[in-house]
Amino acid sequence: MDVLSPFHLAIPVNDLELARDFYNNTLVLEEGRSSDHWVDFNFFGHQLVIHYKPKSETETNHHNNVDGKEVPVPHFGIILEWDTWQKLANMLSEKKVKFVIEPYIRFQGEVGEQATMFFYDPCGNALEFKSFKDMSQIFAK
Repeated sequence: MDVLSPFHLAIPVNDLELARDFYNNTLVLEEGRSSDHWVDFNFFGHQLVIHYKPKSETETNHHNNVDGKEVPVPHFGIILEWDTWQKLANMLSEKKVKFVIEPYIRFQGEVGEQATMFFYDPCGNALEFKSFKDMSQIFAK
């Protein structure tokens, strides 16, 4: 595949208006179509849809150890250009977003060196934003 196609991802949220505010005002995403139980967002050129779903009492967060950090599973996110990632990290810090994993450089000096950060949306969906200093190493072993 030479050209990336936009992905479509639909995620559950137990408070549609709280999540809508987060994606509109914290992440500053453009809102698209919506109804009383879902909202589309332009997620860096991809289609992210938040769908209302009541929260289950049995849902728990899971984490796996990666590079000495507890990474939330599942999670989703985007790979951004290095400068764009830094600007986003600064903006989120200024907005007092509570990070699960603070912005840092992972695998420093190794193949696949990357900047990463993790945080939850207000409905418990884990997000990761990352960047590679060398984008050709996204899939490098």
